Amino acid sequence: MQIHVVQRGQSLYGISQAYGITYQEIAKVNEIPDPTRLVIGQALVIPITGNYHLVRPGESLYSISKLYGMTPSELARINGISTTQTLQVGQRLYIPQGTKPVTEALLYVEPRTPVTEVMVQEVRNRVGSLTYLAMFSYQANRDGSLTEPSTNDILTIASSAGAANAMVISNLEDFQFSADLAHAIFTNDAAQNQLFGNVIQIANDQGFKDIHFDFELLYPEDRELYNNFLRKARDRFHQAGLTISTAVAPKTSDVTTGIYGAHDYAAIGEIVDFVALMTYEWGFTYSMPQAVSPIGPVRSVVEYAVSQIPREKVYLGQNLYGYDWGTPFPPQGGAAAKAVSPQQAIAIALQENAVIQYNYQAQAPFFQYYDDTGAFHEVWFEDARSIQAKFDLMKEFKLRGIMYWKLGLAFPQNWLLLNDNFTIKKIT
Repeated sequence: MQIHVVQRGQSLYGISQAYGITYQEIAKVNEIPDPTRLVIGQALVIPITGNYHLVRPGESLYSISKLYGMTPSELARINGISTTQTLQVGQRLYIPQGTKPVTEALLYVEPRTPVTEVMVQEVRNRVGSLTYLAMFSYQANRDGSLTEPSTNDILTIASSAGAANAMVISNLEDFQFSADLAHAIFTNDAAQNQLFGNVIQIANDQGFKDIHFDFELLYPEDRELYNNFLRKARDRFHQAGLTISTAVAPKTSDVTTGIYGAHDYAAIGEIVDFVALMTYEWGFTYSMPQAVSPIGPVRSVVEYAVSQIPREKVYLGQNLYGYDWGTPFPPQGGAAAKAVSPQQAIAIALQENAVIQYNYQAQAPFFQYYDDTGAFHEVWFEDARSIQAKFDLMKEFKLRGIMYWKLGLAFPQNWLLLNDNFTIKKIT
């Protein structure tokens, strides 16, 4: 598939003609509501086999062929040119579809009560691209009991489509992650035994394959208590034929203080079957406007993670959302930023006649506009280019897979490119 960035004056019809397909095909896969209205700077995925490389200054047949694992003669033959021909900047070279590596994909789903038909339909739309559908969340209580979420027939839909169900256990209490609750469980053997027994029973009854712990904002002094808790859980769950995984905070060194201190990468990587890095939220609801998952900081977390955890156990975390910040920005006393899906961000840019720009350092798109009250807004979100940068990172570091937060945030380009880049592993 090809990523095309809309330029001023371009139409969907003209773009389609350049790639030899119909504009209806492009509109359908990108879920464009009105094919006559595009945003300058909008990234489209063009559903063709293979992709095109536009020659940049300084590039040669040799350097380009190396990028795609080909020989210069092979690239020249495919494009009907001589191996001695001088390439022109902007020249378009066709790159055929290569062998796709196998990866795993885990998607969190957070159903509300009652579960809406829209949520159920979205599950149906996405389970074919998943290894795991992770039900968020079964809330652990201090006595070892569990507060269960509504699931409707989501679990059956997932398993019928070949996606394994993962049971997410959280330390949420009163709608917040609670270090006190986690500490109470870590220091109470009876509560732990009760919790593990309840988890196994629910997993057997409802068909969960993996038990996924999302314990966040723990006391740093509970670091070893958490490690021991996970060891006990692993032993019980493995005996019951279940795998165990956990989400971990984004760290670049073995920090033992603060809200990330309790997550011990080396120990957790040894204990569990796989880990999911929460590599997002650099830009968040109360921050200044910025990319949610800028590629530089994400890379730094991955580099540290694979130095402590076997890379075949590591999932890259990825947000399916962005934020719309309005002035005054939150650190300056303003309201929290509003979360938006990539599709919502494009709709806002279209409505406000904004031009989408791309920050190459962060590998993330953004745009700015003024609302009806005169307040200045800055929106950062994800697009085909930013997600492709994450897929390239996964390939570079040979990671096990990708974890998404969360279902219900429309980003069709992600699913197109995920399946174009990888073969998704299914758990049998």
